Order: sequence, then structure tokens, then C-alpha cells
Amino acid sequence: MKNIFLSFIFILGLSEFAAAQEELVLTLPEVIDIASEQSIDAFRNKNMYLASYWEHRFYKAERLPSISLSSNPADFNRYSNSEYNFETNEDEFRLREYFNSEVSVSAVQNVSLTGGQVFLRSELGMIKNLGGDKNTSFNATPISIGFSQELNGYNRLKWQAKIEPLKFEKAKKEFIQDMEDLRVTSTSRFFGLINAQIQKNIAEMNYANADTLYRIGKGRFQVGTVTQDELLELELRLLNSEQALSVAQLGEKRAQARLNSFLGLPKETMIKCVVPSEIPELKIDPDEAIDEAIKNNPEILNHQQQKLQQDENVAIAKSERGLNTTLYAMYGLNKSAENFDDVYTEPDKSQVFSLGLNIPIVDWGRGKGRYSMAKSNREVALATIKQERIDFEQDIYQSVLEFNLQAGQVNTAAKADTVAQMGYNVTFQRFLIGKIDVTRLNIASNDQETARMAYLTRLRDYWSAYYRLRSLTLFDFENRKPLEADYDKLLEN
Repeated sequence: MKNIFLSFIFILGLSEFAAAQEELVLTLPEVIDIASEQSIDAFRNKNMYLASYWEHRFYKAERLPSISLSSNPADFNRYSNSEYNFETNEDEFRLREYFNSEVSVSAVQNVSLTGGQVFLRSELGMIKNLGGDKNTSFNATPISIGFSQELNGYNRLKWQAKIEPLKFEKAKKEFIQDMEDLRVTSTSRFFGLINAQIQKNIAEMNYANADTLYRIGKGRFQVGTVTQDELLELELRLLNSEQALSVAQLGEKRAQARLNSFLGLPKETMIKCVVPSEIPELKIDPDEAIDEAIKNNPEILNHQQQKLQQDENVAIAKSERGLNTTLYAMYGLNKSAENFDDVYTEPDKSQVFSLGLNIPIVDWGRGKGRYSMAKSNREVALATIKQERIDFEQDIYQSVLEFNLQAGQVNTAAKADTVAQMGYNVTFQRFLIGKIDVTRLNIASNDQETARMAYLTRLRDYWSAYYRLRSLTLFDFENRKPLEADYDKLLEN
């Protein structure tokens, strides 16, 4: 019996411990850290960066030599073919039956300077006639070197060398910016739960006070110091407080579920948010913020990329407008023999030279139209980029001015919250001794709730504005340095 009792106590203790584990007390930095590690947004940000990383790796690999093996090890053909018989002066069908096999190794190197390709190739082939004299023939090209080049003025590799590194640098900065945007979202969800929890606490306090006041009011009504309409007002206040408490409890559950989902935590987890008690004393210079944004923000790189892409489109349209020439040249060694041992002995020279021309004689102005349209699109894009740059700098300037006001507003709201709380306590005590009526008490209660929620709103606005400025400038104003990321760690995971 004693062992059963001890087992029950042990199980009960484990249950209480597990329940305690499901409740977390988190500050805003802790919520941001959890979101940065395991939220869906963090997972998406990481994989968007990795996609850009592998795209950049593909670009770099394209500029290196590529070596490939191509083989057709078995090719069997058996068919009837119409042939002319000179002896009988007649056409007749003859059965053809042969087996062939071939293999080749090639190396290709793109030439960034011209946009052409240099290649080396080695080939070996065999054909075995399965009918007639059943002879076997080998053909080998031990080495051949060639070059191909389009002479239309457009070099795809040159434009890639300008655009692709810029795209990757933009992707790196976009990852940092996305992580800062994650801080803004974390702040919103964090204060959403804080507001819900504070509203529930206020509703609980109001309900308890309303219940106390209603009980006191009933006693005073019996002795005639409270009128019936005042008692009914107290009862109505109690009913409204009960309803408000139910709504606040539901709001807290919804805010809790949203934060749990955002952080990737089990739905049973209960989080108690700690209201930030301090804010950093920062006064940001608008000009400095604009300078840092121009150096760090990916939108500036995006503008540069758009300009280059428009220039590339113009170059493509210009290359398609007139003479299109293709040059192909190859020099190699080749030998055919009936014995494999002889196929690499004293090979003959093999040369190929090809010059292709494509000259539009009449295209009814299509080439000129494409070129003119590309130039017009570039001018529109440049004008749009210029306007976006102006709006971008103006947005940062206004954001800095608004942020610099936030600290003062937070401090003022904190004082107002303290004063409203003290005022309500004094009013409540005066009501208990019958010095003021219910109307004055309701006013004091409403002022207290309004001041508390205004303070939380100012805190949320302050931190949201601060992290938004970090996102716009990619600069840590507290530690006075640009924001960075550990990209190697992303690749390890």
C-alpha cells in the first residue's frame, strides 16, 4: 500500500513538472531568437537564400571547363534497302545488317572575353558488318580542337559577369533584411499576446471590483445610502464586466495560438510575455540612416541590376537588328582502319571551317522596332528607378523622424499609465467610504484601461519602428556597425 501511494505521488509530481514545462516566460529578445531559429518564416528565408546561392554556384561553374563522356555502346541495325544492280540493270532490295559502337570525350571552355567556346574532343567508333564479308572497320579522332563564335556583338557571358555577382550580393543582403522583417513580425505577435493578456488581467480586476462594489452597493441600498438606480448601475457594471472577461479570455487564447503557430511551438504551450521595462536611448541622424541604407539596402542593388538588365536588353535587340555571323573552326587528326592497332597510327589531318551569315534583306522594320522598343523600355525603367530612389530616401527620412519621437511618447505614456493607476486606486478607496458616486468610479476605471493600453501601444510602435529602421538600413544603431549573417552556418545546416 505504501509503495502504491509513493508511486502515485511520483506520477503526480511528473505530471505537474510536465505541465510546468509547457509554460514559458519570454521576453521580446527571446521571442525573436526562437522565431529566428524555428519559425516557418525563418525556414523560408534560409531556403530562399540557399536557392540564390546554388544559382550563383551554377553561374560560376558555367565559366569553368566542363568535361563530358558521350557513348553509344550498342547500335544494331537490320533492314532491307533498295539498291541498283549494275549487272542486271535493275533495282533490288538487299538485306543490310550491321552493329556499331562509338564513344567520345570532350572538354569545353567558355571564353568570357568574346562569348565563344573552345573545345577539345577525342572520338572512337567501330562498325561491324554482320552480313556479306562480315568485315570490321574502326575510325578514331585522337584529338581535335575547335572554336565557335557568334560575331553579332552580343556577349552573353560578359553581361552575366556583370549581373550575376550583383544578384548574389543582393540575395545576401535580402536574407539579412528578411531576418530583420522577422523581428518586426515577432514584435507584432509578441505585443499582440501582451495586449490580450493585459486586457484579460484588466477584465479580471474589473470583474472582481465590480463584484465587490455590487455587494457593497446592495448593503448600502438596504440602509438607504445608495439609490436604486445606482444599484442597478452597479449590477449592470458587473454583468458587463463578466461579459468583457469572457471576451478577453477568448482573445488571449487566440493571441496565444497565433504566437505558438508563428514560433513553431506545440499548441499546448502557454507563454507569458514580459513587458519590456526599458528602451535604448537612441537619437538617429536621418542623413546617417540614408547613407547606411544606400550602402547596405538590397533595393539599391536591385536598381543597379535593373539598369544592367535594361542595357542587356538593348544590346540583344541591337545584335538582332543587322548582320548575324557565326564562325566555326576545327582542326584535328583522323584515321580509319580495319584493325584497331592501326587506327592510331599516322592519323591524317582533319580540318573544318565554317562561316555562317544571316543578313536580313527585308524585315519590314521589325529589327529596328525591337531595338527602338528596348531603348524606350530602358528609359522608362531608368525614370522609374529614379523616382523609386527618391521615394526610398524620403521613406527613410520620415521613418527616422517618427522613430526619434517614439522614445518621448513611450516615456509620456508610461507616466500617464502610472498616474491613471494611482488615480483609480484613490477613486476606488474614496468610493468605498462613500465620498464619490459610481459615475466617477467608472470614469477612473476607463481612464486606467485607456492609459495602460496606450502605453503598450507606444512600446509596440517603438520596437516596430526600430526594427523597421534596421531592416531599411541593415545597420545596428546600438552597436554602430552594419548587420551581418553567418552564411557558412546556413550551408552547414
